Amino acid sequence: MHIFEPFTVKNLKLKNKIVLPPMCMYAAGTDGLVNDRHLVHYSTRALGGTALIIMEATGVMPNGRITDNCLGIWDDNYIAGLKRVVDSCHDEGAAIALQLNHAGRKCEAESENNYYTVSPSAIAPDETYRTPREITPDEMGKVKLAFCNAARRADTAGFDAIEIHGAHGYLLSSFLSPVSNVRTDEYGGSLENRARFLLEVLEAVSEVWPRDKALLLRLSATDYLPGGTNLAETVEVVKMAKKYVDLFHISSGGITAAPINIYPGYQIPFAETVKRECDVPVIAVGRISKKEMVEEILANSRADLVALGKEQLRNPYWVANTAWELDLPYEYSSMYKRAYDSKF
Repeated sequence: MHIFEPFTVKNLKLKNKIVLPPMCMYAAGTDGLVNDRHLVHYSTRALGGTALIIMEATGVMPNGRITDNCLGIWDDNYIAGLKRVVDSCHDEGAAIALQLNHAGRKCEAESENNYYTVSPSAIAPDETYRTPREITPDEMGKVKLAFCNAARRADTAGFDAIEIHGAHGYLLSSFLSPVSNVRTDEYGGSLENRARFLLEVLEAVSEVWPRDKALLLRLSATDYLPGGTNLAETVEVVKMAKKYVDLFHISSGGITAAPINIYPGYQIPFAETVKRECDVPVIAVGRISKKEMVEEILANSRADLVALGKEQLRNPYWVANTAWELDLPYEYSSMYKRAYDSKF
């Protein structure tokens, strides 16, 4: 089966084509440090056979956290805890990436501080969020530096790859969308201008991130809103970004509430289009759970890798169990091999 074929991009030599996408666990304390719950969560999915673990959105600055209980990487003190997770996943045969993020206008940390949140423009996602400040060019330079420093720390912690979060309405994504970006300077207006800050961050990070290690980018293909980002624009952004990025992770939505028809595999056509139109490797994600759907995506070259999120929250041994159900050759963990020796 295509599911169990290896896949290589740069240093990532994946033993199969299943990915754990980044999903916030909201399990950190207000200090943003890794704890045992993170260690158990990620290590279990690695033990279950997932080839690539992408660790949750991790704030490159204090106001880059989504909540007070999100992980951070704005200080060297975070390296040791992250390295524990990296080493454990490596011990179980998985590659691991870290998603670097600035929450932008969707930051809910420090809820009493109305000056805390920044965005391309002073527009809140909805009435439940505080109104952000318009980020200044000087602050943008500091954000760019924070992404670079975070990348250096991720490398020190031993991550095989990093993923820049340019999706779901967070800071880089909100620059891309006309819904959240009404600037009149060189970072607003045309698509080229709206993509400028993302491309500057990617260029800066690519200069400090080891050239032999993979660099991923997550994008929202569409805002699902009139006048918002659409798939055609995303294709153009990918074409502009591909000189910095080795693997594109294609999602959708998140800029603000929108009418979305959600069904199994609803985002697959976005990944398929980006792969075809931009000639880049892609990860497909979104309500994918059945092995038959995963196999169809891969067999028809609609994506190069498939991310299973909620399904792996329910079933962290999805890969091992799928091999067992299909009677396929598979190297089970020595601890659990006896459970797979027979169907009884």
